[in-house]
Formats: sequence, structure tokens, C-alpha cells
Amino acid sequence: MNYFDLKKQVLNYSKSTVLKNILLVGGLTIVVKLLSFYKETVVSSSFGLSELLDTYFIAMLIPGFINNVFIGAFGSVFIPNYIQASKTETDLKAFQSTGFIITLSVSSIFTLIAVLFTDFFLENFFSGHSASYYELIKLQFYYVVPCIFIWGLGSLLRGLLYVNNEFSKPTLIGVITPITFIVCIYFFKDQLGQKVLAVSSLIGAFINFLFLLYIAYKKNIIKLSKPDFNNPNIKTMLKQVPAKVSSGFLTGLIPATDQYFAAKLAIGSIAALNYGLKVPLFLTSILIVSLGKVLLPHFSKIVIEDKKSAFKKLFSALKYLFLITSSAAVLLIIVTPWIIELLFEHGEFTAENTKTVSQIQIIFLIYTPFAVCGMVIVKFLTSLNENNFMALVSLIGVSLNVVFDLIFMKYYGLYGIALATTGVMIIRTSILYKYTLNLKHKIN
Repeated sequence: MNYFDLKKQVLNYSKSTVLKNILLVGGLTIVVKLLSFYKETVVSSSFGLSELLDTYFIAMLIPGFINNVFIGAFGSVFIPNYIQASKTETDLKAFQSTGFIITLSVSSIFTLIAVLFTDFFLENFFSGHSASYYELIKLQFYYVVPCIFIWGLGSLLRGLLYVNNEFSKPTLIGVITPITFIVCIYFFKDQLGQKVLAVSSLIGAFINFLFLLYIAYKKNIIKLSKPDFNNPNIKTMLKQVPAKVSSGFLTGLIPATDQYFAAKLAIGSIAALNYGLKVPLFLTSILIVSLGKVLLPHFSKIVIEDKKSAFKKLFSALKYLFLITSSAAVLLIIVTPWIIELLFEHGEFTAENTKTVSQIQIIFLIYTPFAVCGMVIVKFLTSLNENNFMALVSLIGVSLNVVFDLIFMKYYGLYGIALATTGVMIIRTSILYKYTLNLKHKIN
């Protein structure tokens, strides 16, 4: 490519609405993540690698799992099929109504499952702890379980906002939850006691939802009528939901499996894994959130119009994205001990904690380029309704994760769990890339 071709490409990108939206969401995500990082320093300073923090993460495990897997999966399937419906239908009110009914139904069912399953879950997956340990989990769990409803409705509202090219406000209100944590810990820690983290989660989720509802109302985006389950686009969407849910379920089992094995190690191991993920998640989340929010609606639109062009844009983006994220990961690996010391080594968080978390973070940083590129591929395949294959890849991934956890934990302890996850992420992304490349060759 000569200078003039390169200049033309840069100018085209600079004029692209998609790129502008990605940069806008990326910038706002950085603001949200920086505030979230400050929230984490407040939490680490107040609780260290303590029993309360471990039990909070366990209490959040099932509600968070349901949100990411089942509710999040439906939201991902809803967007491309809603866009498809918008191309063929003049009245989308019935489609929206059906989406809200499905979301409420799924949230209700899984909230009931979460409540009924909790005792069995704790006894069989986190056995060997004291009665007070389990009571502390349950105390926090019953405060966070209502979040399932709130997250479900919020996910659908975000999807509608993204489809209507409203990206900035839904992203910016992400600051609400970390602000809620900071306020509760600083001013209400004594009054709330052991419930402080769980109550912060509930309040933050509820305020977040109210803002989403207000934005959607002001933008006149919510339009409801009698639901229509016989609509062809609804039927197509519902057929995709089981595969997408299965894929999300199996993928979500990877961190759950990691926490299960970590719970068998010393107290604080779960917290150490979570802290080791903070910086890698900061790097990946900025890109995953900014790219994911914009690219799923974008891919869903262009694959309808020109699949060949869509594949070309995908692989071009993946090339540059992998180079950028690899460079960032290498830089962060070099400065990891300094970052952990600066961010977390305060109060109850000791120098020994810094050493442990630093090693875990370095291992997790290795897979960040693969995680980001893998997310982009997943969004693209979702827009093509290729959810059955992604479910198969997720099954392979979670199976390998269990095997790797058992093997690596035996030799490397807590670090082995991090190594297992890194290996699985690299393998999973490689399979998805190869499959997508084969699809491209078939079209060409």
C-alpha cells in the first residue's frame, strides 16, 4: 500500500461513524474504568484479601453468572434480529413487547432457580468451610439476587439505545455503581456492616436502571403494543436463544470453575484471582466494551447488505487490533509489580499480597490480545446467527479449563488456575478465527 492509498484509508476511517462511535465509547469507558479502579483501591484498602471479600464474590457468582450467560445472551441475540425486523417491518412495537416479556420471564425463572439452588451450590461446590462462612455468603446473596431483574431490563434498554445509535449516555452511567460503592464504604460502612458490598451492588444497579429508563423515555425509543410470538423474526430469534445461552453458559463456567478450585486453596485465593484480573480486564474492557457495543449493531446491519465487505472489514480490524493489544499487554507486564503496589498496597493489602497478585496478573495479561480479538469474532458470528458453533467451542473451552485446572493447580497452585484460563482463551480464540476464515473462503 503506497502513501496515497494509506492516506485515503485513514481519511475514510476518520469520517466513519462507526470509528467515531468506537472512540467515543472507548473514551467514556476509560473514565468509567478509572473510577472503577479507584473503587477497587477503596475496597482493597478496607477489606484486603479477607473472608468478607471472598464471600461477597461467591454471593455474586450465581446472579452475575445468570446475568452474563442467560440475560446477556438474549440481549446479544435480540439486537441483530431486531435490526433484521426493522428492515422488513414498519411496526416494531410488538417485537419490543415480546422482548420485554421474554426478559422478565427469563429473569423470574432464574431468580427462582438461584434462590432454590443456593444451599446445594454452597454445600457441593464450596464445601469445607465454617457455618459462619456460609451465613455470610447467604446474607449478601439475598441483597444481590434482585439485581437479576434489574440487569435484565437494563440489558434490553441498552440494546435498544445502541440500535438507535445512542452510545454515550448508556456508557457514561456506568460510573454510578463505583460511585455507589465508594459512598457506601466511606460513609455507611459501620451502619451496613457485612452487608456494605452487597447493598452497594443493589443500589448501584437500581439507579443505573432508572437512568437507562429515563434516557430511553426521553429519546422516545420504548414503543410497546400487544406481543406477537408468531412473528417470523421473533421465531428466528427464539431459535437462536438456546444456542447462545448454551455458549454463554459454558463460557461463564470458566471463571466459576476457577473460583471453585481457588476456594480449595488458602483463604483469600478467590480475592487474589479477582485482583489479578483487574488490570487485564481494564485493558480488555475498554476495547471489548467500546468495540462490542458499536460492532454488534454495525455488523448486524452490514451483513444484511454485503457479507463479502463485512468479512473484509472484520479481518482488517483483527490484524490491527491484535498488534495494538499485544503491545499494550507487553508494556503492562513490564510494569505489573509497580501497578499492583500503587493501586492496592494500602491498609489490609500487604506487600506479600502484591507479589501474589502481580504474578497472577502477568499470566492473565498474556491472553488479553486473544480475548479482545475473540470478542470481535463472537460479535461478528452472532450477527450471522452462528450461535450453534460458538456453543460447541464453549463446550470445548470449559472442558479444557477443568482439565487444565486439575493439572496445573497440582503443580503451580493458584498460579496454575491462571495458567489454565490463559491457555483456554488462546485455544478458544484460535478455533473461532479458523472457523470464521473458512466462512470467508466459502463466500468468496
